[in-house]
Amino acid sequence: MAGVIEDPVAEQHEVHDLNPTLGVLHLIALGIGAIIGAGIFVITGHAAATYAGPAVVFSFAIAGLGCLFAGLCYAEFAAMIPVAGSAYTYTLATMGRFMAWFIGWNLVLEYLAAASTVAAGWSGYFERFMAYLGHPIPVALASAPLCVPTDVHCPTYNAGYSALEALSHIGMTGTYFNLPAVGLIIFISLVLIVGVHLSANFNILMVSIKLAIVLLVIAAGLPHVVAANHTPFVVPNTGEWGQFGWSGVLRATGVIFFAYIGFDAVSVAAQEAKNPKRDVPIGILGSLLICTVLYMLMSYVLTGLASYKTLNVTYPVSEAVAAIPATAWLAQIVNVGAIVGLASVVLVLLLGQSRIFYAMSKDGMIPPLFGQVHTRFRTPWKSTIITGIFAAVLAGCLPLDILGELVSIGTLLAFVIVCLGVMVLRFTKPRALRPFRTPYVWIVAPLGMIMCGAMMAWLPLDTWLRLIGWTIIGLLIFAFYGRRHAKAARWTIKETPAE
Repeated sequence: MAGVIEDPVAEQHEVHDLNPTLGVLHLIALGIGAIIGAGIFVITGHAAATYAGPAVVFSFAIAGLGCLFAGLCYAEFAAMIPVAGSAYTYTLATMGRFMAWFIGWNLVLEYLAAASTVAAGWSGYFERFMAYLGHPIPVALASAPLCVPTDVHCPTYNAGYSALEALSHIGMTGTYFNLPAVGLIIFISLVLIVGVHLSANFNILMVSIKLAIVLLVIAAGLPHVVAANHTPFVVPNTGEWGQFGWSGVLRATGVIFFAYIGFDAVSVAAQEAKNPKRDVPIGILGSLLICTVLYMLMSYVLTGLASYKTLNVTYPVSEAVAAIPATAWLAQIVNVGAIVGLASVVLVLLLGQSRIFYAMSKDGMIPPLFGQVHTRFRTPWKSTIITGIFAAVLAGCLPLDILGELVSIGTLLAFVIVCLGVMVLRFTKPRALRPFRTPYVWIVAPLGMIMCGAMMAWLPLDTWLRLIGWTIIGLLIFAFYGRRHAKAARWTIKETPAE
């Protein structure tokens, strides 16, 4: 039904199609740009303080292993099907339109919520830096107006609420909206409209600054880790599953999995790569391996410099380095690094979302305007504008914890489907040309499904309820629009001749 030809989506190669300008360095930088960001600068503190304590290091290792299995499956698909769309396109190639819509709709949730989450985290560092410069942002314009009662800072806080009770007792913080987060999304959207090559070069610059600061914090912080902050390393369980202990480590794995979606964004940009069959697998696996090591080192340093109990803030890295005099000089450098680094994450995520919409529009699943490419800049500009508007609304109104967990569950579901799709295609198209083959696929793909499925199961119930609500909305759109307007396959799988 769908698949790959030597010149992918040849019938779309008109003057307004996407421009293949990205090399392997751009793709690795896109991956690192998305992966190293909120996971280190924001989510690490939340996961350590709420679920895992210092043992969040193990959570990153487990999540990284699950990502490695899924990443190997992604790499096979990305080399076979080097077109925009990522897991949506791969699912269309193996399981048909309905499953493709299902996964595409969840990718929409993933990228929209992810960009909004990172923008909210960026806002915390930006506010802290502006206050340091003597120009504090008014409180009414510095945070989301909504909050959940499981947050101790929420006026309706009640730790005893069930998931359903928490959803029905959303509180108001008294603020108007998160102005810095909204401003960042608008700026990044404009950069993406101008052109993907400019965006990618801009991203490489931001990633270089971010990596330098991450390495500086690790190098400066390791000699000053306080042993008492790592004792005990695995905090005793409170008596409730998921609240510290090893069950907390597992639950934190599902939460911080959000930090690993960068290699997924690499595959989304496959149609704009110069040599996608070679460069996209390198970009996926290279960025994943580099970032997993850095995540583990960074989380070890953060929980060693400061007590994990103090890190449930939107700026945990600067909070940690400021905790002891020997590293306090790093605080403002970290704030600058986070401002630059998190901006690069938002860039990659918004790029990914607009390309998902582009692919779905070309297949008739959503209206044609999402697939319209600018005559001068050769980017899906209308899709980028619409994505930016929705992401800005989410970032301006919703709190960080709701957004982060929505991203994790949408991402994990996409990874499960990709691992399944690789196995399905080995049966249905055994002679398909595979420039990159997942090694030990009958071990790697099932392990990817099991680990990603388990991390979904470890997420809180209210996250599942939000996913169910989002899925119902998607199914209605598919029934009334996508199913009726879906087009014939735009490409076919190329196979080696039978002997």
